[in-house]
Amino acid sequence: MIELHLDGITSAAASRIRPFFIEILNRYAADIHSIYVTGSALTDDFSEKHSDVNSLIVLNEMTFDFLKFIAPLGRKFGSGGVSAPLLMTHDYIQESLDVFPMEFLDLKMIHKTVYGDDILKNIAVDKAYLRLQCEREIKTRLLGLRQGYISQLGDAGKIARILSRSITGCLPLFRAVVLLKGAEPPAGKTGAINSLSLATGVSGESFIKALSLKDGAKTDVLSLFEEYYRNLESLSAIINALEQ
Repeated sequence: MIELHLDGITSAAASRIRPFFIEILNRYAADIHSIYVTGSALTDDFSEKHSDVNSLIVLNEMTFDFLKFIAPLGRKFGSGGVSAPLLMTHDYIQESLDVFPMEFLDLKMIHKTVYGDDILKNIAVDKAYLRLQCEREIKTRLLGLRQGYISQLGDAGKIARILSRSITGCLPLFRAVVLLKGAEPPAGKTGAINSLSLATGVSGESFIKALSLKDGAKTDVLSLFEEYYRNLESLSAIINALEQ
């Protein structure tokens, strides 16, 4: 009998992800070290209408047999709001902490172990590597925003979609900056933005408005884009100063 620990996960998310995990474990339990639910399914931000359920599977060994087995499950469960899981091994995690410290910080902060032993809770994120990735990330995002704005020729609807994608990607960055400033970042989206504002003095109003675009909020998108961009520029300068 396979036992999954789904307590603490939003009920709607748990009902979606349970059959996915069961199907995998019925076939490959001996090859799996641990399974985790990650992301919004563990926070108040989960939306039954808009949110997918994210997960991480840590394998004892990465094999093509497993990849070929799990690939068709994406078609079977993806339409039901289950995202393709991240697949890693324990060695991959340990060897990648210097390359992806921000992503692993987010996994460490926002995960629920539903099967096996929790190896995420004890991973160590080096703050020097984290600051460097934050600098690279925000400069890349500022460049992407500039290019996106130019390519869309001021089309408000398309720029709204750019902002929606951008703010989702910025949340791990915000949590990382809060940690670098010496505070404990919360998991929720709004909490992360508010904590960023407290830690850095950068206004979070434009970030909150960008979040609301996913729910169809009406606003002057072009003005919001400018405010959002300027706030990210201010945050970039703060991240640069952290090097000192």
